[in-house]
Parts: sequence; C-alpha cells; structure tokens
Amino acid sequence: MSFLELKNVSVGFGPPSNRTEVLRDINLSVKEKEFVAIIGFSGAGKSTLMSLLAGLQDPSSGSVSMKGQPMNGPGPDRGLMFQNYSLLPWLSVFDNIKLAVDRVFPQLSKSEKAEKINHYIEMVKLGHAPDKKPHELSGGMRQRASLARTLSLDPEILLLDEPLSALDALTRSEIQDQILNIWETDKRTVVMITNDVDEAVLMADRIIPLTMGPGATLADEFIVNMERPRDRHTLNDHPEFMRLKSEITQFMMDLNKEAKSLKTSEIIPMPDVRPKDFSLPSATPRLKNRRPQPSKPKSAA
Repeated sequence: MSFLELKNVSVGFGPPSNRTEVLRDINLSVKEKEFVAIIGFSGAGKSTLMSLLAGLQDPSSGSVSMKGQPMNGPGPDRGLMFQNYSLLPWLSVFDNIKLAVDRVFPQLSKSEKAEKINHYIEMVKLGHAPDKKPHELSGGMRQRASLARTLSLDPEILLLDEPLSALDALTRSEIQDQILNIWETDKRTVVMITNDVDEAVLMADRIIPLTMGPGATLADEFIVNMERPRDRHTLNDHPEFMRLKSEITQFMMDLNKEAKSLKTSEIIPMPDVRPKDFSLPSATPRLKNRRPQPSKPKSAA
C-alpha cells in the first residue's frame, strides 16, 4: 500500500462552458520515508499539485489518500513549507514556532513546549536569534525559521513548495544541506516541488516531471541511483549525476519546445468603439477691461 497516493486526479476551474483544466489524470504513489521531487515550469500547476497533497485543494475528480485513507482537508500530519516564509511579522522566531506548537500540542506543559521549540531552532541553526522578528532576519534565516516551524509539528510528510527559489545560490545550498541532514536523521517522507534540475538530483530518490499546462500531467519518472549522503562538491564529477542532469534538462527543453509549437497566435479583433463627443459648448466671450457704468442720479419728484 502506498503511503501517499493520488489516483486519476484532475483539477479544473470555471463553468462547464468555459472550464480550464489545470491538472489532468495525475497518478502519484509515494512510499514511506521516500524523497520525491516534482519538477516543472512556472505556471504548469505545481503549487496546485502541492495544495492537493496538503489537503488545501479538493480534486475535481479522482482521489487523494494517505495510508489508504481518503484525505479530508489539511492536518498536522502534513507539514507544508511555502515559497514565502509566511512568518507573522509582529512575532519573534520563538513565538512564530510557538503558535504552531500551541495549536498542535496543547497537552504539553509550558516547559515541554519551550524545549520542543528550542530543539528545532537549534536544528536549523537559529540558536542565536530566537527573539528576532522577521524584519531583523535575512531571507535565508526567515526560511530556516519557517522550516523549524514546519518540523515542530512532527509531520509524517514534509511538503516543500519551492521554498528555496527566492534565495541566493550560497544560502540555497546551505538550506538544501540542512534539509538533507534532517531527512537523513528523521527519515520523514518528503515531496518537494522545484524547477531546479541540480537541486532535484542532489536531494531526491525519484524525479517526476510535470508536463506543460493547462491540463498538465506527470510524465515518466527518473530514478536517482546515487549513494547517500551526497557530496555536492564532487557531484560534477559523478557520472550518474551528469547523466541525469543532461537527460532531465533535455526532456524539459523538449517539453517547452513542444508546448511552443502547439501554441497558436490568435489575433482577436477589437470592437470599433469610439468615444462620445464630450466637447463643451463655446462660451460667450467676455469683454476685457470693461468697467461698470456709473448709475444715473434719480430725478427729484
């Protein structure tokens, strides 16, 4: 039995007469403790797919299940890390995480909650900044705080919706390594959305391309047969890394080329609409330097 499964899932929006199919016939099976990467172009429907896995979006047809049971809405068993860090700006790092812990673990004592929060703050290397507010943190530190908050829920599945896409290369590499170290330690099930081929090959067990939208679906998977832990410093000399990078990149480029060839350039004629004439009527010219005439004195009776 699959740990997480999407079966014949489609998602569309709009009335039947003018409906847009975002995803069509999605079939995905994820094993427990597996690391799966979904790779695709912007606008293909990756975030919609992630919303399905998180329970934030209901499918138009098909089914989404976890451990064989239908998925009904979001829950703490699926921790979602968004593209944006989504921290409350008026709360500190500690209090942002505490908000999640209070909600999911109300039975814990105050000291137990504090211990749990500090554990994950230290895990993401923010032990020097628990009292800092988001505006006092760099972009990478904010994403680490977001990761700590997600992990504090103790989710069975970690859902990563392009959380590193807005970071610079060095910060992105650092957080990639942190996520991999956490995964190696805790062995949680991970589904990651990305548009970076190198990131997908570095981190995942399987890479599944998402075709171009609308009506995107999952293409054939690529299996990453590379030993763990993976050292990014030697990847460029690893023949399997170079093979996968080349094949996946070429596949995605072919997808893009095919989508462009199918795209029609339809010129829609504009209606011949002219503005109404709102010109003001010509005003009566005024006489310049016209002085008032003195009034005539009244004659005596």
